[in-house]
Amino acid sequence: MSGRLWHLGNVVVDLVLEVPALPERGGDVLATRTEHTPGGGFNVMAAAARQGLAVTYAGAHGTGPFGDRARAALRSEGIDVLLAPRPQPDTGFVVCLVDADGERTFVTSPGAEAALTPADLAELRPRAGDLVYITGYSLLYDSNRTALLDLLPRLDPAVTLVTDPGPLVHEIPAEAVELLLARSDWWSCNAREAALLTGADDPAEAASILQSRLGRGSVLVRTGPDGCLLHHGERLVAVPGFAVDAVDLNGAGDAHTGVFMAALARGVDPVAAAHRANAGAALAVTASGPATAPDTARLDAFLN
Repeated sequence: MSGRLWHLGNVVVDLVLEVPALPERGGDVLATRTEHTPGGGFNVMAAAARQGLAVTYAGAHGTGPFGDRARAALRSEGIDVLLAPRPQPDTGFVVCLVDADGERTFVTSPGAEAALTPADLAELRPRAGDLVYITGYSLLYDSNRTALLDLLPRLDPAVTLVTDPGPLVHEIPAEAVELLLARSDWWSCNAREAALLTGADDPAEAASILQSRLGRGSVLVRTGPDGCLLHHGERLVAVPGFAVDAVDLNGAGDAHTGVFMAALARGVDPVAAAHRANAGAALAVTASGPATAPDTARLDAFLN
């Protein structure tokens, strides 16, 4: 496989606590299970790396137990790290409370990953055939947003830019969204995010509106178990999903994006790449945890 994925998002550590119910204000509750796991951008990178794509994490990371945990996880997946650790602060973390109904409530404590600067990316020169991935989470931080928007004009036109706006897309400054729409080769989001961006509740309508706003790229809208919609060229294509017994939906979108990018890097047609990504996401939800994307052998066996 040629090409490399340069991930410009944020790796954090998820502190997952399963609770019978959320405590009332001022109250307390005992967790029935606790887990520390790398999260954020790690899940997308792991999914791509397990498909054989060379991956480099080009985001910031800190010094301390969370930074150590994040780097160890990246190493275990064969993912390169571009930048040296920040002397301070530590990598940030996310407290995730999972209640008895499976509903997830998050509180994020930003750390070193929220302090990327233009100087960090000054020498970054992805080559033709590489992919660059940007997430909306990064655009919420002033420093990261400045660094990423400074990079856009320097990208070789033959570099594929993939943007995932994320669930907080409505909080990203509008001018940043427009700059990314103008340069992105793929705008990948779920149906809720597409609706927030366009005001259209129908995913197909939202995909068409997004396509009309893109300067040069195509749109992928994930529609859960139904699969995804691709607006590529002049066509809107519905790519069906796969029926599985879902155990944990956490990380399904990340698995989808990572597998999709790896397939694109291999030269797979976008519709076939989306079909493969649907299968990767389906397999990911059959196991508990956020980073459950399959490797190439398991995905090939499932598809065959």
